[in-house]
Amino acid sequence: MKILIVTTNFSGGENDKMQNTGVWLEEFAVPYIVFKDTGYEITVASPKGGLSPVDENSMSCSNPEEWDPCIKILRKTARLSEINYKEYDALFLPGGHGPMFDLAEDILLKEIVEYFYFADKIVSAVCHGPAGLILASDKNGESILKDKKVTCFTNKEEQIVKRTEDVPFLLETRIRELGARFEDAAPWSEHVCVDGNLITGQNPQSALLLAEEVIKSFS
Repeated sequence: MKILIVTTNFSGGENDKMQNTGVWLEEFAVPYIVFKDTGYEITVASPKGGLSPVDENSMSCSNPEEWDPCIKILRKTARLSEINYKEYDALFLPGGHGPMFDLAEDILLKEIVEYFYFADKIVSAVCHGPAGLILASDKNGESILKDKKVTCFTNKEEQIVKRTEDVPFLLETRIRELGARFEDAAPWSEHVCVDGNLITGQNPQSALLLAEEVIKSFS
């Protein structure tokens, strides 16, 4: 099996409220390691290629040492436009606040998500990763999320981390507006929604369960 992981290039800027952001390490590292240990072939790509910055708040001396190689992988991602995405069996979008600023409006990613979804291949995302799904639609212009069970980093969790004023939009609100049957659990609890070939996780705590659900879907 081949898995395409698409990560953010956004790190914030000097004049940005959202500084030193990017991908949340746990949300990338945990699924990556699970997929690798299962024997899957993995490609990590980003819109611009090169560095996919790691959110500094997700770097901790208490992180498992096995996550360290994942930081190096994120420094040298492939450029998304140079990937033959039709060769892959599953798509995975990790979160962190970065995807809210670039993946949420990436037209090529929209095309890729639509391809995977309508080819009945796995489309998976965790935390803010579902921001990369919001542009995808069917031939009638309806969101692929409409009437689907979906979760993501909730408005309540965004309030707790005091980022509601810093993000360009609230992801839970946007997903509800697209007609999804949004499901959430208590803040920071493990929660994953599976609806057909669409698999979404609520927060960093849900990364392992999401990876396990992706593997289960292949069997």
